[in-house]
Amino acid sequence: KSKVHGFHADVQITCRFVPGLDKRKGLYFLIVNTDTKTPGGLPACPVLTSYYKSELFKCRKFNPYLVYTSPMEAILCSDSFQSMYSQMLCGILQPQEVLRVGAVFGSGLLRAIHFLQVHWQDLALDIERGSLSPKITDPSIRAAVAKLLKPDPDTARFIRNNGSDQNWEGIITKIWHLDVIVTGAIAQYIPSFNYYRGSLPPLVCTMYASSECYFGLNLNPLSHPSEVSYTIMPNMGYFKFLPHDPDQPHEPRHTELLDLADLQLSKEYEFVITTYAGLYRYRVGDIL
Repeated sequence: KSKVHGFHADVQITCRFVPGLDKRKGLYFLIVNTDTKTPGGLPACPVLTSYYKSELFKCRKFNPYLVYTSPMEAILCSDSFQSMYSQMLCGILQPQEVLRVGAVFGSGLLRAIHFLQVHWQDLALDIERGSLSPKITDPSIRAAVAKLLKPDPDTARFIRNNGSDQNWEGIITKIWHLDVIVTGAIAQYIPSFNYYRGSLPPLVCTMYASSECYFGLNLNPLSHPSEVSYTIMPNMGYFKFLPHDPDQPHEPRHTELLDLADLQLSKEYEFVITTYAGLYRYRVGDIL
């Protein structure tokens, strides 16, 4: 539940800088993974998969800032191809409704763009005919997409004209802004985003989170990715900090953990968290 509260908070902050987000929809590529088991037999899955499959997500109250183009059936499909194909198709079918496009991580959005590069011909054919590809076999997805899919030669022509161009620079400039995590390890994808988005939509990075806990918010979401900083949210967990020596990265100088109020500017610290879910003094591995 703390994660859900964090999601809502970052949307509220973004709305202060980008008015009108409640007027249309977001094309967000939300993908679930197949559950696995630990060596001891316990069920395990990524936190986002757990959230999307939970009643908190499936039965959530209406929020005008969190309206997606993707039907629930497509989001919850564990077949990654069928899920991505149908989510991409539904986003293309609602061009006047899509105000923003994104994914939780920048790498996920790049996979979606590459997917479009590979499958634009099939998508255009579906749109032209008004019928879904036989490659999509999930009955619930077919039924959900059928409610949107009608013959649309103009949109099919638009997809073909853009998809057949060898130069995909600025391909998503008609989307107002991108909403993805582009800091930390994901920063390596920024040049690719700049290529595909052109000069129009800003990259928006709103949150600092992990599977263990929601950590912080970017109070200036339109800042350049290289200048993003996060405000720690102490209500998401109990956070401590282990002093870190960059010259001896594998050897903490001492084991004394510090509180947020005791930190010093320009110093480095390893993040140590205690969470509502039961992790106690857990070393996340991030250096702040």
